[in-house]
Formats: sequence, C-alpha cells, structure tokens
Amino acid sequence: MYTRRSFLRTASLYSAGALAAGPVLASFIKGHPTIGLQLYTVRDAMQSDPASTLAKVAQIGYNSLEGATYTGTEKFYGMDPKGFKDLLKSNGLVMRSCHYRLGEDKGKEPEMKGTILDDWSRAVDDAAALGLQYMVCAWLSPAERQGLDHYKWMAGEFNKAAERCKQAGIQFCYHNHDFEFDQRDGKYPYDVLLENTDKDLVKMEMDLYWVTKAGHDPIALFAKHPGRFPLWHLKDMDATPEHSFTEVGNGTIDFKKIFSHARHAGMKYFFVEQDKCPGSPFDSITTSIAYIKKNLV
Repeated sequence: MYTRRSFLRTASLYSAGALAAGPVLASFIKGHPTIGLQLYTVRDAMQSDPASTLAKVAQIGYNSLEGATYTGTEKFYGMDPKGFKDLLKSNGLVMRSCHYRLGEDKGKEPEMKGTILDDWSRAVDDAAALGLQYMVCAWLSPAERQGLDHYKWMAGEFNKAAERCKQAGIQFCYHNHDFEFDQRDGKYPYDVLLENTDKDLVKMEMDLYWVTKAGHDPIALFAKHPGRFPLWHLKDMDATPEHSFTEVGNGTIDFKKIFSHARHAGMKYFFVEQDKCPGSPFDSITTSIAYIKKNLV
C-alpha cells in the first residue's frame, strides 16, 4: 500500500499531462453530465416516502443513483424491480448500482436474504431485472473483520459472487471504509482484497473520504492498481480535529486534483454520499451538486 509519502517517490512514472485528461464519465443523460447520489444520504426520507424523495432528488439535479442495502425481503425500498424501475423512469432517474452485504454475520437481521453468502443468485436476478450495472459489497460488520487469512477467504467469496454477476452482465465491486487500512501483521486488509481477487471480476468503489481519513492517497492507489476503480463516493472532510463529513467542496479533500486522475483510475460513475448532515440532507446534497457542476463536470 502506498501512502502519500511513498507515492511521491513513484509519481514520476506518470506525467501530469497524461493524467490530467479530466473526469471520464461513462455517459451523459439527456445531454446533461451524469451526477450520482447514494440514497443512503436520504435514507430516512426513502424509508417513509420513496416516491416524493426521488422526485425531490431529481428536481435538485441528480440523474444517476446508487441504492443502499438491498435485502431479499425488502427488495428495492419495498418494491419489486419492475415497480421500482418504473418509479425511477417517471422521474428521469437511472439506478446504476446498489449496495449489498456479505451476510456472514447476520447480527440482528436473521431474515436478511440476498447477501453474497445467502441467496445471492436471487439478488443478481433482481439486479438484472432493474438494469443495474454494478453490485457492490457495501460494508463489513465488526465481526466480519477478522485476520488476514479471513480476508483471503473473503476474496475468494467475492470472486465467486462476481462470476455470478458476470453471467448477468453486471460488475461486482467492493466499497471501502477506513478499517481496511488498519495494518495487521505488516499488511493492509485492503491490499489483501486487491491482490487476491481477480482484477477483472472484482473492481473497487473507492470512498474518497474514508481513504483520505485513513491517511492514504487515492491517487497513489490509482497508480498502483490502474483501471480498478470504476465507482467513486464523493464526500468531503471538514477541517475539525474529528475530520467529520461535510458537503463536497466545503472541506479539505482536493477533488479537482483527484478528478484529474479519473481516466487512470478507470472511473465511470461517482455518487455523492454524506453519512451525516448538519441539517436537512436535501440542503447538503444541493450544496454538493452546485460545487460539482461548477468545478468537476
């Protein structure tokens, strides 16, 4: 794993000109840049009134979405794939990706299905019916974050899950937090996952906030694993000692610099995500999209 310091020693491998090609979005929607939102940001509103929430998200200007955790019982915010797809279409929205759980530690959700380890094939079928392009392992519970050998086992499970995704024309990804950068026996779990998964079958959704908070440089990871990061999460980090979440453009992360390396990273889509907002999440995502439109796309 490269840190900011180690990356400086290898940055000469890639000229600034070659990497400053600008953001590489996979497509435009109706002539507008593809700007995504992870629906976890507005999770409470989606729980109570998904139809009104999606209409408001579209009105703010987002046109690309990533769903929060799917389950085989809840499906997509209580709807089957066709019903949810129709609701998205009526608001001019496309869901590109959705988050899923490993499912090794059921915890307080013993009935949760559609995880990587439990009824995955059904989850893939539902994803294909909705038209998803990506299925993402979202998070590991504390009980699932065991030793390096366990991460190697997990990498094998990801490869198998990704094979099933590939059959349906879907790309499998893994979304990081900061715990993957807690060194164990001289090695980072994130490196174990990258090194023990097939680079074509298993891609990464890089959460720029968590990588930065862990003390690592996203650009260094792009250099070490080019093309491996088709999805990004955009959330900013404030300048307080807590390094809390803040709106994109209001914090300390240099998104312009990171976006200049998008082509080398292999980025196709990005999603704004703010785990906690100081007030209404709709106010926060409005602030974020204004910065993105002015500075990044």
